[in-house]
Amino acid sequence: MTVLRIEGVTNVRDVGGIPAAGGRIRSGVLFRSGQLSGATTAGADALRHAVAHIVDLRDGEEVAAEPSGIEGPETTHLPLFLGSVRSFFESDTSLDDLYLHLLEESGDRLAAAIRVIAAGEPTLVHCTVGKDRTGVTVALALSAVGADREAVVADYALTESQLPPERSRRIAAYLQAQHPEAVHAVALATQSPAAVMRALLDAVDERWGSAREYLRAQGMTEAELEALQAALVEPVVMKDGDQG
Repeated sequence: MTVLRIEGVTNVRDVGGIPAAGGRIRSGVLFRSGQLSGATTAGADALRHAVAHIVDLRDGEEVAAEPSGIEGPETTHLPLFLGSVRSFFESDTSLDDLYLHLLEESGDRLAAAIRVIAAGEPTLVHCTVGKDRTGVTVALALSAVGADREAVVADYALTESQLPPERSRRIAAYLQAQHPEAVHAVALATQSPAAVMRALLDAVDERWGSAREYLRAQGMTEAELEALQAALVEPVVMKDGDQG
């Protein structure tokens, strides 16, 4: 994957280049990021040139507080959290439980987001930080087309290093003051441990058989899954003399 510098937007990258069954993930097709509301004029122009479709996974309250304002690309709003984001901090939800909650309660919206990716246009998926909702959506899309498991995990884990350190320190201090008894609040807001995504993908395999089968259970058809494969995977052409 390639980290991109887009003025005013954090945690932006193109996941192209990740090894996948029969090839690799295409560059310039699937992007991920945090929210877009801070994009400068130059940043907004760069996004307009790079992507044709934006999938915004934030809820209505988040969108109203920080509207994106990127004109040009088509935007699809698919809020993944059923209920307020604040509720997860109030209930001290762990990352593991949060991600299972997304799989169990927002499967139709996860599938809808991945259908947009399957359409084959350059697509940017984002939420507020680009860590949890975006992380689960992108990991499922990549896993469904046979992307290398450890590369998918590494892409998720990269987010923590892409968040501005001062922001993470400020949010951690705020959460510790607001929820002094909470065990998981800081991780929920600022961390992306590889072990969490690895465990989630293992859980998908154990419960549904694979990410592909999970998406099929959420209503995606075989034709849509084949379209996702075609959109995301660039076959590697063997040259004469190469060993298979």
